Amino acid sequence: MNAITVRGVRVLLGGSAVLDGVDLDVAYGRVLALVGPNGAGKSTLLGVLTGDVRPHAGEVLLDDRPLSAWTAKELAQKRAVLTQSNQVTFSFTAREVVEMGRAPWPASAADGPIIDEAVARVDAVHLVDRPFPALSGGEKARVSLARVLAQHTAIVLLDEPTAALDLRHQEDVLRLARDLAAAGRAVVVVLHDLSVAAAYADEVAMLAGGSIVAHGSAHEVLTAERVAEVYGAPVRVMADPDTGRPIILPRRDA
Repeated sequence: MNAITVRGVRVLLGGSAVLDGVDLDVAYGRVLALVGPNGAGKSTLLGVLTGDVRPHAGEVLLDDRPLSAWTAKELAQKRAVLTQSNQVTFSFTAREVVEMGRAPWPASAADGPIIDEAVARVDAVHLVDRPFPALSGGEKARVSLARVLAQHTAIVLLDEPTAALDLRHQEDVLRLARDLAAAGRAVVVVLHDLSVAAAYADEVAMLAGGSIVAHGSAHEVLTAERVAEVYGAPVRVMADPDTGRPIILPRRDA
């Protein structure tokens, strides 16, 4: 059984299709990276997977049940979402923000240890007492990810989780995504860095013009010809000497 099944999804914005004819299977135990140029429809597709964007045509199933049949509370207990925006209106502490991830569940003695573990896994222990609005962009991103982890769901959906992070924490986040998948969870992550997607994803789905133009392993999807065509920029694809996975480099004039 797939975690999420998407068939024939179409989404219109201002009368134009931002997604059109999208089919996608999201499997438990795997990391799926959504890649593509700006405006390709990646975040819209993620919104369809979360249930926040309702398609104008097609169907979306969560555990073989129509997504529209799930209540808000059921969804919150099944899937956790990290959006690109990491803003909180009031001056909650970082720990209070992480605690929000436990809101869908009945209060229990396990809440404290779950929150502590989530904070530790994103290297945010030293931030817990600081006001969330006072944190840097990268610190907010890590605390927001800890909230997602504290929600303790079987499906984790991440929209550009590495955008505000330094090199070390980018790697930490993607290793964490791999750990979640290894524990049987379904993980979908929107990424701009194609080399990072190739390094950590089990599957890569490339979008262009609101459609999925390729879906498979990094080796199958991230070819020099396809990347150049979709992104409009010549690239060189090399093998990582440590892992053998593709590294995508732009070709530049000397």
